Amino acid sequence: QVQLVESGGGLVQAGGSLRLSCVASGRTFSSYGMGWFRQAPGKEREFVAAIWTSGSTYYADSVKGRFTVSRDNTKNTVYLQMNSLKPEDTAVYYCARRNGGDARDSNDYDYWGQGTQVIVSS
Repeated sequence: QVQLVESGGGLVQAGGSLRLSCVASGRTFSSYGMGWFRQAPGKEREFVAAIWTSGSTYYADSVKGRFTVSRDNTKNTVYLQMNSLKPEDTAVYYCARRNGGDARDSNDYDYWGQGTQVIVSS
């Protein structure tokens, strides 16, 4: 069983920055791609960013140029650096472990964290 624990969310003003972290249990972290998704109130969960074992990264168009995903395999941790935050970035952010397939499809992720709330005030 894999456990993913996110942290780093909070309240920030528009234009500000936050860095989310997601720590994974287990010894196989480096063998899997990892992704970040978010869900705003009343909306479906949407893809934000992903990073593969090779280091390749993928971003949703809405965050490209503002968010950066990275990983530290020595710490079993994946990060999401969020800059130039906008009110529309307000959501619960989830990290997840990829189990093949498309980076942007939540069905291709098999383990999920509990989420961390990000609120961006205008």
